[in-house]
Amino acid sequence: MSAHGDVDLGHTVAGWTGTSIAVVGFSVAGLGLILVSSLVIAAGGAVIAVAAIGTWVLHVAGWGKPSGPRPADQWDWRVKDLTARQGHPDCVGCRMAGRRAAAAVGMPVPQAIGAQL
Repeated sequence: MSAHGDVDLGHTVAGWTGTSIAVVGFSVAGLGLILVSSLVIAAGGAVIAVAAIGTWVLHVAGWGKPSGPRPADQWDWRVKDLTARQGHPDCVGCRMAGRRAAAAVGMPVPQAIGAQL
């Protein structure tokens, strides 16, 4: 039994990797603030962008998790999500990758505001 009870906290390879890289990026940006160097701050920002892109790529590759609770046998952070190929419902990252979950395929597509005129 963990200190958090019997819940799925969503620890995944994508989450841990992205968080680790982002911590490095924020540390570099913080060092840039201390050194008063816009170049070092920009480098920290670039590392943070790499963290976001890397997390997204890992999520799309199946190393993330869909929204909501998962079955108990998939709680380990090293378990690959086999449903990622079809896309997760209501997942912005999957939609950015061009994947739409089967439940979302029949949903109407919102139109642009000016298209109704």
